[in-house]
Amino acid sequence: MACLLRYYVINAIDMEDMQVLNHIKSLTENEEKLWSKQDISDEEVRKLHQIKLELDQYWDLLKQRRALRDAGENPDQAEARDVDTIENYKN
Repeated sequence: MACLLRYYVINAIDMEDMQVLNHIKSLTENEEKLWSKQDISDEEVRKLHQIKLELDQYWDLLKQRRALRDAGENPDQAEARDVDTIENYKN
């Protein structure tokens, strides 16, 4: 019974990560579609910038979830950080 419970807990955790990864995939596909265009409008440049910032946020969230899980903590404690925090952290 404990093995079965562990299986469901692990899969539930992985489902949360999968939602984050699916969002990253969607953002990346949109980014690639915009970059593949011959001429990129100013609005599309702004959109690319927004996509980059959102990708940074979601990668950060995924890293937090994995770090919490590796430390034996609940990955659901991870929270999306604001863009300024992430961008300043990267510099």
